[in-house]
Amino acid sequence: MPVEDPPVALPREQVRPSVASRTGTLIGRMGALAVAVAAAMWATDPYFRPALTKQLTASQIVFVESLLIALCFLPVAGRVRRELHHLPLRQWIAMGIIALGAQAFATVLFTQALSYAFPAHAAPDFNVENEVYLLYMLQPVFGIAMARIFLKERRKPYFWPLAACAIAGVYLIVFPQNPLAPFSSVQHGQLLAAALILGAVLLWASGTVFGRYSLSNVSFVTTAAMRFTLALPALLILMLTGVGGGHPGTFSAHQIPSFIGIALVPGLLAMLLYYRALANTPASLASIAELGYPCTLFLVFSLPAPVGLGLPLYPIEIVGALLLVAVVTTLNVLKHRDVVETPHRPEVTLVAQGRA
Repeated sequence: MPVEDPPVALPREQVRPSVASRTGTLIGRMGALAVAVAAAMWATDPYFRPALTKQLTASQIVFVESLLIALCFLPVAGRVRRELHHLPLRQWIAMGIIALGAQAFATVLFTQALSYAFPAHAAPDFNVENEVYLLYMLQPVFGIAMARIFLKERRKPYFWPLAACAIAGVYLIVFPQNPLAPFSSVQHGQLLAAALILGAVLLWASGTVFGRYSLSNVSFVTTAAMRFTLALPALLILMLTGVGGGHPGTFSAHQIPSFIGIALVPGLLAMLLYYRALANTPASLASIAELGYPCTLFLVFSLPAPVGLGLPLYPIEIVGALLLVAVVTTLNVLKHRDVVETPHRPEVTLVAQGRA
């Protein structure tokens, strides 16, 4: 009777997780920190966008940007289609809010609000600029409130002072010269600009909350793909109707490098990292971590042209940046201690098997 060979143990390198798996695990552990890094990547936008804004309207730029990013998802179109095959209606509504609100309309509203601060044929109105950026600070407040309403997130008492410190830190970066100036500027601002910026930050906050909701049933790749793909029809209408201000410009070949840069770095790469991290981060924490965008943006302004504006860098800005980093790091550590309690929602098989 033949003797069977004993089972052969697999070498250790054959059972180790793949590089992609280890990277995904690391991003998941980073959580809020990875969201902050993605938000900081959005601040690379000024390196690519200024050359385009001098020639095209905001709706033209955002449409082409979203189209280029949507095309990048063609290689995974089959996977995305399979994940969406039996998606419930409420999930489609959530992704529609992300695409139409956060991706399409919010950018146009924000651009239009800033146009009142920097009119084409008049001197800048810094009262309106201060008003716009002061009201922008309400975005994490809206995000935290909506996370409680729609996702039933509950925060531990020590979450609130940390959140307040993060907002205060970014406030010091945005208004370093005279921290009290924005409050007096509101009295001389414009009601329409205030309404527009409030609409924009409300839509961006909803994008965070409903993005977190979508990620419970589909992968981060699908969520990112649908954000840009579903926004295209609305952006096309906005572009053709001239919504967003300005006279429509002409597309040309020399704009291609700027479009590729804006689509790849603050667009595709940043959003993939953002949604991968958001899948393991409560929306309340992500709303605070997203303050990495204005923090980095205003620090970039201190860099020399053509990247920045060559503005002076004040010591109080450094203090504000360190305060934000400390808060986000602390919240990421406390995430494992349920600083934000979230109801358990079972994930579908595709995500549970690691295909996210």
